[in-house]
Amino acid sequence: MADDLSRAAVPTAAHIAATLAALRAELATRRLDALLVPRYDAHQGEYLAPCDERLAHVTGFTGTAGLAIVTADTVALFVDGRYRVQALAECPPRLFQHYHIEAEPPEAWLATAARPGWRVGFDAMLLPPSWHDRFAAALAPTSAALIPLDQNPVDAIWHDRPDAPQGKVWPMPLQYAGRSAADKRTALLAHMAARGAGLYVETQPDNIAWLLNVRGADTRFLPAPQSFLTVDANGHIRWFVDPAKIGTDLADHLPASLTLAPPADFLPHIAATAPGTRALIDPDRSPAAVRLALQAQGAEVLAEPGWATAAKSVKHAAELSGMRACHISDGIAWTEFSAWLAESVPARAAAGKPVNEHEAAERLAAFRAAHEGYLGESFATISASGANAAMCHYHAPASGGAILRPGTPYLLDAGAQYDIGTTDATRIFTFGGPLPDGYRAAATAVFRAFHALVSLRFPRGTQGHHIDAIARRPLWDIGADYDHGTGHGVGHCLSVHEHPARLGRRYNPVDLQPGMVMTIEPGLYREGKFGIRLENTVEIVEEPDGFLAFRSLTLVPFQRDLIDLSALSAAERAWLSAYHADVARRIGPSLSARALAWLHGQTPAAL
Repeated sequence: MADDLSRAAVPTAAHIAATLAALRAELATRRLDALLVPRYDAHQGEYLAPCDERLAHVTGFTGTAGLAIVTADTVALFVDGRYRVQALAECPPRLFQHYHIEAEPPEAWLATAARPGWRVGFDAMLLPPSWHDRFAAALAPTSAALIPLDQNPVDAIWHDRPDAPQGKVWPMPLQYAGRSAADKRTALLAHMAARGAGLYVETQPDNIAWLLNVRGADTRFLPAPQSFLTVDANGHIRWFVDPAKIGTDLADHLPASLTLAPPADFLPHIAATAPGTRALIDPDRSPAAVRLALQAQGAEVLAEPGWATAAKSVKHAAELSGMRACHISDGIAWTEFSAWLAESVPARAAAGKPVNEHEAAERLAAFRAAHEGYLGESFATISASGANAAMCHYHAPASGGAILRPGTPYLLDAGAQYDIGTTDATRIFTFGGPLPDGYRAAATAVFRAFHALVSLRFPRGTQGHHIDAIARRPLWDIGADYDHGTGHGVGHCLSVHEHPARLGRRYNPVDLQPGMVMTIEPGLYREGKFGIRLENTVEIVEEPDGFLAFRSLTLVPFQRDLIDLSALSAAERAWLSAYHADVARRIGPSLSARALAWLHGQTPAAL
C-alpha cells in the first residue's frame, strides 16, 4: 500500500470554498459549464510535484487517486475505497458530493448532470485518451461538448503555485541496471518494426528513466526526472527534459543517438509528425493532447500498452540482485525499529512521555538512513494507531497525532528507495494490555489470507485477477473483505506502484512472469475501531516443474502474539516458522543484541 502527500497543510473549509468560487468565476469567463479536475500531471503519474497538485488545491483532497467535476453549483468528487473516509474528512459534504469512482463512475454522473449545449472543459495534458473517450461517449447523447484546453483554469487562480521541480538527473550504473540503454533501444526498435510504427511516444517518467538508465529527484517518492521522450524508426531518441537538470556526469552515459530538447518543444514536435506515420502511444498513461496532435496531422495512432511498461516489469538478474540486497538492509532497519518500539512504547507511556505516530515513522526512517544507498521513502509512511489504521491511507500529523500505548494496536506501512532497489512492507504491533474485541481473530484471518497467496503455486498464463479470491477466501469465511487491491508491481529504484501487473478483483490481462516483483497485502478494516494489513514484497520465481511461485523479498518478522497460532493449519504454522528462521539466518548476524532478542522472541524454536 502506498500513498503521497506533497502539500504542507490541509486547507480549511473556508479556504476551499473561496478557491471553488474563484474557479467558478474563471470557468464563467471561459464559457465553461463544467471542468474535469483529475489527480494527474502531464505524465499521468501517481507521485506529483507540488506544482501539479491541482486536485488537492481545488478540493483539499490529498489522496493519490481521484477526480473532481466542478460545475456552477456543485463539485462531484470521485475516489476509490481506500480514500472514502479520508475524502469525507478532508472535503466537507456541504461543498461536495461524494462518489465511489468504480461503483459510480464520473462519466455516468456527468451524463446525467450535463445539459444540452454544455461545454465541459479538460486540460488535454492531464487526461489520458482512454478517459477522454469514456467522457466523450457519455456526453454524446446529451449534445454537450468536451472542450480540450491549452491553459488550465486551476493554474489561472492558483496565485502561489510552486515552481516546476528542478531535481538533478544521475546515471544508473550498468552493474545495477543490467541492460544498457543501447540494448533497450534495440529491443524497442524491434517492437516498433513488428508493429510497423515510425514513432514511439513515451511520457511516463519511470519508463524513460529505465530506458535511458538514469534516475532523478523531481518528486519526493519517485526517483525519476519528469520528461518526455520519442523514438523514431531510425532509432533517433529525442529526450524532452529541462537542461538545468542534466549534469556533466551524464555526458558519456547517454546514447549517441539521443538529442536533448526542452519540454516545451514536446507537443510542437508531435504536431510536426508526418501524415500517415503510425505512432505508438499508451491510451491509459499518456496525455490526450498527444493523440489529438497526432490525429490533427493525419498520423495513424496505434493505442496499446506501452512497450517499456511491460519490458521493465520483468527484472534483469542485476536488478533482482539489487532488490534482494536492499531488502536485507530494509529488514535490518525494520527489525531494529520493531525492537525499539517494543521497548519504548510501554516505558514511555508509563513515564508520561508517549511515542506518537509521527515519531515512530521518523524513527524507522532513521534506522533506514543508517544503511548505504538509502535515498528516502518510496511513499508517505502510513503510521496509524488504533482506529486511525481503519483509514487505508492515513497520514499522521507532525504534531497532535495519536499516541502508541499498551492495549492499542498499531499499523505501520512503509517503503524505501535505495540506489539498488525499492521496498514496501506492512506490519501490525501491540504493546501489552487487552486488545479490542475481535482484533486477534481478525489479525489471524488476515495472516491466513496473506499465507494463502504467498504460498501459492500457479501455472504460467495466470493473471492477477485469476488468483485474487484465494487471498480473500479466509476473510470471506468470517464475513469480511477489503476495498483495495491485493498487490501491485514494484519498480527497481523506481515507482513503488509499478504497472502493468497487479493482484486484484479487476480484470487485468497481464500474465504473471518470473522476474516480476510485486506486493501481497490483504487487510481488514473496522471503521472507528482498528485496521489490519500484512504485506510483503515478493519475487515471482519459476520452480523446477515449471510452475511459478512467490518468494518473499521482505525480511521483516511478524509479531507472533497477534496471531492465534491454535487457529492456524499445520502448513500455516510451518510457513511462519520457516519464514522467521530465514529472516534470522539472513539478517540476524547484522542485528544489535536488542533486535536479535526481539526477533527470536517472535518465533519459538518449536512452533
